[in-house]
Amino acid sequence: MRRPLVVMMIALALFGFCVVGASAQTLTVGVDAAYKPFEFIDEQGEFQGFDMDLIRAVGAAMGMEVELINTAWDGIIPGLMNGDYDVIISAMTITPERAESVNFSDPYFDAGQSILVKKNRTDIQGKDDLIGKKVAVQIGTTGDLAVSEVEGIAISRFNFMPEAFQELLNGAADAVVGDNATVVDFAVQNPDLVTIVGEPFTEEQYGIAIKKGNDELLAKVNAALAQIRADGTYKEIFDKWFSE
Repeated sequence: MRRPLVVMMIALALFGFCVVGASAQTLTVGVDAAYKPFEFIDEQGEFQGFDMDLIRAVGAAMGMEVELINTAWDGIIPGLMNGDYDVIISAMTITPERAESVNFSDPYFDAGQSILVKKNRTDIQGKDDLIGKKVAVQIGTTGDLAVSEVEGIAISRFNFMPEAFQELLNGAADAVVGDNATVVDFAVQNPDLVTIVGEPFTEEQYGIAIKKGNDELLAKVNAALAQIRADGTYKEIFDKWFSE
């Protein structure tokens, strides 16, 4: 009677090994999917956007399946540190403050902060003109940080960027400050309502965030980014979302 039990235990052990092996081939990714054109959920409930295509390509280059986990922005770094996912890709600017908590991959996108106002408004042409005005931002973003450094700006903070845009359309804010590509995307979709003023007033780069201490994963992500740049995949994804 002992032999069947042993066989069963071996079979269960092998099954458990296979399950662990399968899960190890999945890259779990935290994302705040409310930031077009980088990450959003379409009408079919699917994750779409530049970042989403990029991380899928990175996963493919690493030989891993990608599982996307929608997470509120203000909790996205704590979630990574807690082990809720392996990496973050969410139009996250590499900053010294964030680098104290997480490691960043090599930069994968150049960005900057831009100002959006209602159509035909002429009294706001740059950052200094925001003094004495009401400005809508997404909380905890570099747009929030940028306007917080300027005294005299009344800041309205929102959990999601679409809420900041709506505040402008409702007339409750004089301007929105946000990442250039996201602001441009909204302006393109609403050309009769809003316009961008001036040039981006900061220089920023996005990176994929990885928990500190996971140097092996960091090296694999950087190698995958280099591979998709070299083989033309990155350009294909960029052209898909940002071609003129």
